[in-house]
Amino acid sequence: MSVWAGGGCSASGGWKKITIPSLLEKKRAGLRISAVTAYDFASARLVDEAGLDAVLVGDSLAMVMQGHESTLDVTMDEMLVYTRAVRRAVRRALLVADMPFGSYQVDEAEGVRNAIRFVKEAGAEAVKLEGGRERADLVRRIVGAQVPVMGHVGLTPQAVHRMGGYKVQGRTLEAVEVLRQDVRALAEAGCFAIVLEGVPREVAAILTAELSIPTIGIGAGPECDGQILVWHDMMGLTGSSPAKFVRRYADAGTLMRDALARYKRDVESGAFPSDAESYHMPLGAREELEAQNEAQPEVQA
Repeated sequence: MSVWAGGGCSASGGWKKITIPSLLEKKRAGLRISAVTAYDFASARLVDEAGLDAVLVGDSLAMVMQGHESTLDVTMDEMLVYTRAVRRAVRRALLVADMPFGSYQVDEAEGVRNAIRFVKEAGAEAVKLEGGRERADLVRRIVGAQVPVMGHVGLTPQAVHRMGGYKVQGRTLEAVEVLRQDVRALAEAGCFAIVLEGVPREVAAILTAELSIPTIGIGAGPECDGQILVWHDMMGLTGSSPAKFVRRYADAGTLMRDALARYKRDVESGAFPSDAESYHMPLGAREELEAQNEAQPEVQA
């Protein structure tokens, strides 16, 4: 079927491809947007099958997939590898990729090139970058290159050293005004949505009401147009206490640990694999093998 004939039907029909215009329509209709991070084929397939609106290949993979202390260590080339893996699984959801630290801060031309790489080399449908007014010109250039941009303000993990840690932002009137100016500048520059991370609920509600584009909250309260969580946080895979805003929807870590312990016991006891889990020769060939084996002379010690 031609992409011009709709492009939103699966082989079995029934679902519609999520696009940037459809996210904007959800905002206008007052419908909430659901998003989650994913970093590999298996998790991305589950997210897409569950019908979520957007998948973010977040630079948080530096911490949850690679074991780093912050998001700063992941490279552009690594982000492309993970994004390609997710792309192979995602069919319905909008696929957004995080631009990692260092891929756009130094030179705007390099930022545009890297944004294009995410689309051209990894199949992303949009990129996300951190920062407010200082990113407006870059956003204009990336959008001008036909790459949609999602903004990210508030607690911006790539600025962890400047902020002195992962701290809630926008707790004073002056800080609220800064956030207001930041989101306005990003919206005017062409962002199709903005992540609000680690800001008071009251502030997020005001910003959401003032913007014509969707806000996606993470630790920003329920008034945002949508929500996003990190896969490993919501599935209980981090091995540490979650942040206040995280709701654990599963305890997959305990489930997997118990499964591994049962596997270990079965291997050590000889219970795994069973005969039913083993391959066998055809009966005739097996009988010939047994006869041949019996005919072999015994080897003296």
